[in-house]
Amino acid sequence: MSFRIDQALERINGELLLLEFGTHPLDLYEPIHYTLGLGGKRLRPMLALLTCSLYDKDYEKALMPALGIEVFHNFSLIHDDIMDQASIRRGQPTVHERWGTPTAILSGDVALVEAYQLILQVPEALKWKAFELFSLMAKGVCEGQQLDMQFEKENIVSTGEYIQMIRLKTAVLLGFSMQLGALIGGASDEEANKLRLFGEEIGLAFQVKDDFLDAFGDAAKVGKQIGGDIAANKKTFLFVKALELAEESDAQLLLGAYSEKSLDSAAKIERVIKLYERLHLLEETEKEIERLYQNAIKQLAGLSPGIFETAKLKRFAEQLMGRDK
Repeated sequence: MSFRIDQALERINGELLLLEFGTHPLDLYEPIHYTLGLGGKRLRPMLALLTCSLYDKDYEKALMPALGIEVFHNFSLIHDDIMDQASIRRGQPTVHERWGTPTAILSGDVALVEAYQLILQVPEALKWKAFELFSLMAKGVCEGQQLDMQFEKENIVSTGEYIQMIRLKTAVLLGFSMQLGALIGGASDEEANKLRLFGEEIGLAFQVKDDFLDAFGDAAKVGKQIGGDIAANKKTFLFVKALELAEESDAQLLLGAYSEKSLDSAAKIERVIKLYERLHLLEETEKEIERLYQNAIKQLAGLSPGIFETAKLKRFAEQLMGRDK
C-alpha cells in the first residue's frame, strides 16, 4: 500500500483511542488516556511508519511499535510537566494538576511500561535489538531532562552543551523512531543508523528553529506569544549563543535582564530582543538551523530505497522546517 500522511495520521489517532491499558484503579489509567487525547502532531509515530514504508510497503507492521513511541513521548510529557511545575498542556490542565503529583508519577510510570510492551511488538528476530535501542534512547531522554534542569541553575552554558542537551532531551526520540521503523521494514543496521542520524539532526534543527521563532517569529503565524521563552527565563540557543558572542557589558545586560525580578515581561522581552539584534543573533541562528538541516540531508545519500523514495523524507523535513517566520 502506498504511504499517505493523512491516512497514516488517521490510523495512528484511531488506534491510540483503542489502546487498553487497564481499568482498575481508574485514577491510575485515566490520566494516560487523557494525555493521549490532548492531541499533538503525532510526529514520532508518523516518522516510524514513513521510514518503514521506504523498505516495505506494508508499513502497518510498524503500527504497534509506532504507538508505543507515542505513548513513551506522552509519558515523558507527564513527568516533564511535574518537574517544570507546568499547569497547562495543549490548553488543558496537566495531569498533576487534575489528579495530583503522586498519581501523575505513577501514571507516567505505567505509561512507560505500556510503551515497552507496544515497542516489543516487532518481528521476533528484532525483539532484543528493539529492547536494547529503546532502553538506550529512554536513558538519553532522562539525561537530557536532567541537563536541562541543571542548565537552569547555571549562568554560562556553551552552544555545544546546549545542542547536546536538546539532542538527548528531544532529538534522540525522533532518531529512534526512524531507526526502528527502518529496521522493521527490513533495512540494514547501517542504513537504519543513517536514518537515526537524519532524525536526530532534523530534531535539532526543529528545536533551534522553535527557539528562533520565539524571538523573531510572527505571533499570528507561530501561534504563540513572541518572547515567551525570554519571559520564562528559558535558556535557548539564542541565549547561550548571545553569551558566547557578547562583550562583557552586553553579557551582563543579558544576565541582568534574566535575573531582575522587578522588570516586567514586556520590557524584559524588548530589552533582550534588541540585544539579540545587536549581536546579529537572527543571522547566527539561521546559519545554525541550516547547518543542522544540511547535516540531516547528507544522511539520505546512497540509501538503498533510492532517490525517489528518500525524497519523501526530504519533503517531510522541508514541511517540518517550513514554518513561517
